[in-house]
Amino acid sequence: MYAMARHRLEAVYKKCSSRPLYGRMVGVEKECLRVAPDGALSAAAHPHALGAALTHKRITTDFSEALLEIVTPPFQDLGDTLSCLSEVQSYVYSRLPEGELLWGTSMPCHLNLDCDVPIGRYGTSNIGQMKQIYRRGLGLRYGRRMQAIAGVHYNYSYPDSFWQLMAEVAGESTVDQNFISRQYFALVRNILRFGWMIPYLFGASPAVCGSFFGSRTPPEKMQRLGRNTLFEPYATSLRMGDIGYQNNREESENIDADYNTLDSYVQFLQCAISSRSERYAKLGLLDADDEYQQLNTNLLQIENEYYSSIRPKQITRPNEMPSIALARRGVQYVELRSLDVNAYDPLGINDEQLRFVESFMLFCMLCESPDISPTEYQQIKNNLLAVAHRGRDPDLKLIREGREVSLQQWGGEILDVVAEMCDLLDSPGKPKLYCNSLTRQMEKIYDPGNTPSAMMLRELTENDEDFFSFGLRKSLEHKAHFEANPLSADKQRQYEQMARESHDEQRAIEAADDKTFEQFLADYFAQLNNDKP
Repeated sequence: MYAMARHRLEAVYKKCSSRPLYGRMVGVEKECLRVAPDGALSAAAHPHALGAALTHKRITTDFSEALLEIVTPPFQDLGDTLSCLSEVQSYVYSRLPEGELLWGTSMPCHLNLDCDVPIGRYGTSNIGQMKQIYRRGLGLRYGRRMQAIAGVHYNYSYPDSFWQLMAEVAGESTVDQNFISRQYFALVRNILRFGWMIPYLFGASPAVCGSFFGSRTPPEKMQRLGRNTLFEPYATSLRMGDIGYQNNREESENIDADYNTLDSYVQFLQCAISSRSERYAKLGLLDADDEYQQLNTNLLQIENEYYSSIRPKQITRPNEMPSIALARRGVQYVELRSLDVNAYDPLGINDEQLRFVESFMLFCMLCESPDISPTEYQQIKNNLLAVAHRGRDPDLKLIREGREVSLQQWGGEILDVVAEMCDLLDSPGKPKLYCNSLTRQMEKIYDPGNTPSAMMLRELTENDEDFFSFGLRKSLEHKAHFEANPLSADKQRQYEQMARESHDEQRAIEAADDKTFEQFLADYFAQLNNDKP
């Protein structure tokens, strides 16, 4: 098993015995809630000193006005990626309202009512209104609580030299964008196949504050810990489970993603954006005040509404639809979205995780990657849900090629091959950082007690602590870390300048609008028809 991966790795090594991924780029997007001093979700607007969420390149918001998204540009050096992430968070802490914290876990803090999660605001421009209405639609369709869950996204692109190596290994003479896109989709399919590994190893959301469910009855499989904590004994990542983003909407709305080719993936997205949903039509396009409460009543408002643990991406141009960008220019990078916020690190992610994910991606790239059938796609979803809810259960069986296999057996076999990737990625004569990370992950495979999800539940039990208290304690620890490591005066001035420039840019966008919002929206979606050959 995995003979092709080993064969390709050997061929790559022969052609490039050191640094085969030199020039690859890694970026991170980290989401985190702003919370008031008592740990409740902040009701304050996005702080003006942090810049304009619409236009700032490093600090924006996701669904909620209180859900910050901290974005690093892509870097060649992992240390630079983490350094930038640290700098931005330091600046954020220096400009938060008095006493506010950044919540240190993926699952949200105490939430009273669904409407207590304020939707992000992006100004009066057409694009700003579109972003806000899209979020209104998400809240209407799925509830705002689910949208308050935070994660870490890992953005990765391979260098041109690697594609040349891959072409030589595959016996192909031409390296063009079509070849690159095919290779990225092969990577995506394998990350889907083996992607249960990420929530098992790094899942850090086995419990949630009881307030998360509001007036709804929690799932029967959840148990109570103390007065106000709900958990599942073997859970790794409830965020990736059926109470989080994976909410079985594909079955209910008959949406089936197709990752076998770029064309089929784009067609799937555009069909979903164009197809009416009876369920969402009943909710109404406009509210009682004749204001937009969703962008449309189709299966997807826009492409980003479709949640997947991995996305093939292309950088969009102003007002360009993501699927149009993919169709025109192919895949530029991939975005891994299945990482929980690491509650045990102030940054929310660390070097060990970044190195393992990179070596795991190389394994997925070099493995054989056949098309995904509808049957296998269902198995992929079932495996991910099983690991999210029962990943540390010693009796858990996953489905591989139609047959049951234990997580430990399958995981061990995968990591044995990933270990060979790490040998190649570690620089000769330097510390074995990739191999060391792999060793830590091996320990988790064979002893689930080493996983962050097990560590969290152990702390809750041993400290007689509920989830909210744990999250608040960790958030205060992280705040102390950043306050002890402030930015230099020069860096502080740089970020202040970035904030001012972002406000100037938002005002310029608002001043340049020359059409009604209705016409802007019609023109935006007209791309689906105008771009067809």
